[in-house]
Amino acid sequence: MPKEKPQVNIGEVIKTYRGQRGLSQGDIERRTGLLRCYLSRVENGHTVPSLETLAKIAEAMDISLADFFPGTETPRDKETQKMLGELSQDEIRFLVEIKRYSSTLSDGDKRLVLAMIRKMATMIPPPVRKPLLRRPAV
Repeated sequence: MPKEKPQVNIGEVIKTYRGQRGLSQGDIERRTGLLRCYLSRVENGHTVPSLETLAKIAEAMDISLADFFPGTETPRDKETQKMLGELSQDEIRFLVEIKRYSSTLSDGDKRLVLAMIRKMATMIPPPVRKPLLRRPAV
C-alpha cells in the first residue's frame, strides 16, 4: 500500500487532452456511450472512473491509457507533445480527423492519399490574368 496518495487529477488530464484534440464532452459521449453529465463529474473531480471507463475515454480521444498517468512519457512522447504545442487548434483537429479516417485505409491507399496531399501542396496556382488595356482611339 503506497503511503502517499498519487497526485494525478485524472479529470484535469482528461479535460486537457480533450481540449487539445478539439473535442467536446458531447463528442466523447457519442464515441463512448458515457453520459455527458458523468464526464463533467469526472472532469471536475467529483467522480473517479474505473480503469475500464478510462480506457474507453482514451480510445475515444485516440490516445494511450498510459497518457493519463505522469512519469510514463518516453522521449518520443515528449517530442510529439513539443510538436503538437507548435500547431494551432485547427491543425490539431485536422490531424485528428486524418488519423481517424486513415485507420481504415490499406497501406496502398495511405500512400495514395499522401501522394495526393504532396501534389496539392506543391501546386502553383495559375497566374492571374490582367485585363488588356485598350488605347483610346485617335
